[in-house]
Amino acid sequence: MAIIASNFKTNHTRKSTALFVNEVNNYLKSNNIKNEVYVFPTATSLDLFDTVPTFSIGVQNAYATANGSFTGEIGTTQLDEFEIKTILIGHSERRHILGESQNKIAKKYEFYKELGYKIIYCIGEPLEVKNQGLIKTLEYIYEQFDGIDTNYENLILAYEPVWAIGTGVTATNEDIENIHNSIKEKIKKPLLYGGSVKVENVREICQIPNVDGALIGTASWKTEDFIQILENTKDL
Repeated sequence: MAIIASNFKTNHTRKSTALFVNEVNNYLKSNNIKNEVYVFPTATSLDLFDTVPTFSIGVQNAYATANGSFTGEIGTTQLDEFEIKTILIGHSERRHILGESQNKIAKKYEFYKELGYKIIYCIGEPLEVKNQGLIKTLEYIYEQFDGIDTNYENLILAYEPVWAIGTGVTATNEDIENIHNSIKEKIKKPLLYGGSVKVENVREICQIPNVDGALIGTASWKTEDFIQILENTKDL
């Protein structure tokens, strides 16, 4: 069973998200798709959606709090309104663009772990690290597990090489297999690949040993493309 997730990042509106979710849900229901499917809309597009059990709506980010004085953030009070129990933590854009430290990420992870959330935890390396070879790359990736309980039952990992996100550059199958094999030896959790996954390559990527699915950005934002991605991976 493959796990397919769409990260909307700062895209879609409340209206277009509702259309997207309903169309995807209708496809999953009418085709009896068994794969686990996740969609992470913007915070302003969260809602109570009636979906099949295998289809979950998650939040891209939230603060480690129920509520309080944290301007611009959302907490579990806001998530509970929409019965959200899935969160993306550690995405490279939050690490590198928004400056989240490993310490802050670990605290957020611990908070949502204690509440039993399904966590998709993202790891990955920038180009300058990749260019130093596999050993240095793995050292860099394993540092992203500092303070992270990798035995947590509701954990899904997502390996996203930073240099391949939104660049059109996809890691080679050999690159992906090497990293995924190494991580899986240490951590026995579902492990997704992310980084310029597209309609055309998703099936091939998901068939690489130790790749349990995909976390997809740009290529998943059109409803018909995401449904085609689900169609291409439905029997894996």
